[in-house]
Amino acid sequence: MDLQKLAVRFFRTRTGNEPVLEWLRDLPATDRKSIGDEIRTVQFGWPIGMPVVRKIEPGLWEIRVRLSGRIARVLFTIVDETAVLVHAFIKKSQKIQQGDLLIARNRKRLVHGVE
Repeated sequence: MDLQKLAVRFFRTRTGNEPVLEWLRDLPATDRKSIGDEIRTVQFGWPIGMPVVRKIEPGLWEIRVRLSGRIARVLFTIVDETAVLVHAFIKKSQKIQQGDLLIARNRKRLVHGVE
């Protein structure tokens, strides 16, 4: 019996790039493992709230990951029982930077077919 509640996929650009996957590949292995563990927590535990997931706005959530000496965020939207990872970054301030939010919103619109 499959207990997974959400499938997970990476946002893909029109040219075939997967920016979140590329970002993850550039991180140290310990950070990749921590982030992967939290993504799995969301996959198997959805719906899930704080401290792991926080809703940012309608249709956009963040996975909150504490790394050694810093904090990562992976932003996602949901389409047909699939969490689409649209943006990820190392947090540099209390609030999400406008640039990061803009990237996530634009990718969310693309995923949902709203251009």
